[in-house]
Amino acid sequence: MPVMEYLERNAREYPHEVALVELNPEEKDNRRMTWKEYELIQPTGFEPYRREITWSVFNEKANRFANMLLSRGIKKGDKVAIIMYNCLEWLPIYFGALKAGAIAVPFNFRYDADEILYCAELAEVDVIVFGPEFIGRMEKNAERLMKGRLLIYFGDNCPSFAEDYRELVADCSSLNPGLPITDEDFGAIYFSSGTTGFPKAILHKHLSLTQAAQMEQKHHGTNREDCFLCIPPLYHTGAKFHWMGSLVAGSRAVLLKGTKPEMILSAISSEHCTLAWLLVPWAQDILDALDRGDLKLSDYELSQWRLMHIGAQPVPPSLIKRWKGYFPNHAYDTNYGLSESTGPGCVHLGVENIHKVGAIGVPGYRWECKIIDEAGNQVKQGDVGELCVKGPGVMTCYYGDEKATADVLKDGWLLTGDMAMQDEDGFYFLVDRKKDVIVSGGENIYPVQIEDFLRKHDKIKDVAVIGLADRRLGEKTAAIIEIKDGMQCTQEEIEDFCQELPRYKRPKEIIFAPIPRNATGKIEKPKLRKQYGAENLVAQENRG
Repeated sequence: MPVMEYLERNAREYPHEVALVELNPEEKDNRRMTWKEYELIQPTGFEPYRREITWSVFNEKANRFANMLLSRGIKKGDKVAIIMYNCLEWLPIYFGALKAGAIAVPFNFRYDADEILYCAELAEVDVIVFGPEFIGRMEKNAERLMKGRLLIYFGDNCPSFAEDYRELVADCSSLNPGLPITDEDFGAIYFSSGTTGFPKAILHKHLSLTQAAQMEQKHHGTNREDCFLCIPPLYHTGAKFHWMGSLVAGSRAVLLKGTKPEMILSAISSEHCTLAWLLVPWAQDILDALDRGDLKLSDYELSQWRLMHIGAQPVPPSLIKRWKGYFPNHAYDTNYGLSESTGPGCVHLGVENIHKVGAIGVPGYRWECKIIDEAGNQVKQGDVGELCVKGPGVMTCYYGDEKATADVLKDGWLLTGDMAMQDEDGFYFLVDRKKDVIVSGGENIYPVQIEDFLRKHDKIKDVAVIGLADRRLGEKTAAIIEIKDGMQCTQEEIEDFCQELPRYKRPKEIIFAPIPRNATGKIEKPKLRKQYGAENLVAQENRG
């Protein structure tokens, strides 16, 4: 059952109930309207910018966009790219593309002009919908982007090289175009995060999208009374498919445009959110603000908040221990996944398994897992190997790249590139990315283990461990450490702290610097290796 049918059902059964709220705490509403009109939108007066749409309006917007695409010759299997910041229109545009039988292709909003062109050509995109923040990037390669493509602009002051979204959809029907679409039709292309190289185009069937939506609702028990707080960008599979639990349940969600601790707690309080998916840095920032006294829980209405879950990166057990200290009644879950597995949940901890914090969990709803060695053989329980997953959410292929597809798809199993182990209770623990393993003096060193240890230091805000070239050892471990605001720390303090580690795991180099993370919270280790690897080589050459 394609996910668009859930939208149709919600519009039919809950037409006047709010589906989505857009909340921007840093933007005042500057639209031209009377005070009375404004009060109807925001009864409390001039508060941060807030908009909302009902399920019926959501569905009508999707239908108008679908009918507009069909009127412009878009046919089944054509590709519609979206490069916009989170807003109320994002999801109706996405669902409109699906209803037209097209393949939705979300673009990372951090792409520069050349990356936009590269991905458009790689995925053979036919339409690009973009927002005002991307005019400059689109304009740089406008001539090439316009060749054989429809460029649609959503916003004020449409540029000359694009067509205006509002004008295009204004006279289009708000009725479902009614195209026959099945689970076996192609539904979306997502791009790999690019943390291990240039993005690959990941092709999924509608079956994958429906599996992700149903799994999310089942894993977290999302019901009609819930309200999901969505902060990460909607181009990312994690944000969208966690939200799709709300779609299946027919419940409300809030798109928050801001990540400061006070913004998150204010949104949960004012919008009565019950579910929130956070990235590690945001959870860490909330805890640090509470520790400093910058935030007071008594200032917010949080009694309805029942679940906090984290994904997209390894979660330090120490963070969850601190979290439960402030929020003892919260259910907690963590989800593991890749864009190749339609995002999070192919492995998940489960709210009933908080005693296993530190594990990524057990196979998710309708998923299987195994761990293999370099020869492809399944390893013994307790041994480290590459995690493989199998289920209805596995991608069809890397679009246009047969070799890369063959490298990671083996007899229906997806090789994740993550090193893991399974304990005696059947829980999987992430050890590290296969490409991030450091081989130093013949020993395999897993950076995540060292990072988890260092995060226990009360002055450390964030840390990344990478391998740097070393003449004698082959590679040496380097720890890039970001210190908490207002604190000072010395190399000697870190070295003393690391005495508890086995000698071969102790960082050979300590660098105090900010930790770069992408929009989904993953540490950008290729960037760190490039920066500090070059500096390391220069230092070695200077030493002769």
